[in-house]
Amino acid sequence: MGALVETIARGRNHKVRIFDVDENLHGSGLAPEKLRDVDVVIDFTTPDAVMENIAGCARSGKNLVVGTTGWYGKIPEVRRMVDEAGIGFIYAANFSVGVNLFFEIVKTAAAALRLDYSGKISECHHVYKLDAPSGTAVMLQRVIKDAGYPEPEISSSREGEVVGVHELSLDSLNDSITLRHDAKSRRGFAEGAVRAAEWLKGKKGFYDFKDIWREL
Repeated sequence: MGALVETIARGRNHKVRIFDVDENLHGSGLAPEKLRDVDVVIDFTTPDAVMENIAGCARSGKNLVVGTTGWYGKIPEVRRMVDEAGIGFIYAANFSVGVNLFFEIVKTAAAALRLDYSGKISECHHVYKLDAPSGTAVMLQRVIKDAGYPEPEISSSREGEVVGVHELSLDSLNDSITLRHDAKSRRGFAEGAVRAAEWLKGKKGFYDFKDIWREL
């Protein structure tokens, strides 16, 4: 993801600096003197590293885009850090515009759950993905709950090099409906993150990508 973000950002005429693991141990690379000429930081790391990176950007007063998942139980803590630091922050379970359109379709289709349909969310990713269920599947569940419908259960699988497949299945005695998003590559995630960084420049506040993607 880092390499794709770099490629797309440079292709959109941005200057890019990369911090690898050794340069950013425990968020040490995100000190004010190292980020002096940086407008926005983009984080695609791990659930273990992301909180230290968020804290580092908050201390340095730098806006941050987070594509890492697996930390959402700490959203209230992160929101406090963002507000206290007066920075801009945007996160997403998935920065793909297609996935966020999928969320909107699912919100409409979830009305079936009140009409004798049962629902189930399934997701499949590559074997290297660290969190399960995926952040996107959790967000699908949340979208349905926030629309006032019962939460479907989630099933997860890890296979080979699968980029990311998410499905909502709705089943009744009369018929079945399947909604599916199948990512062809990670490029859509990286492009969405770079566009989010462009949108976030100069802004303050805590944002969820699913609420602003139409403004890109």
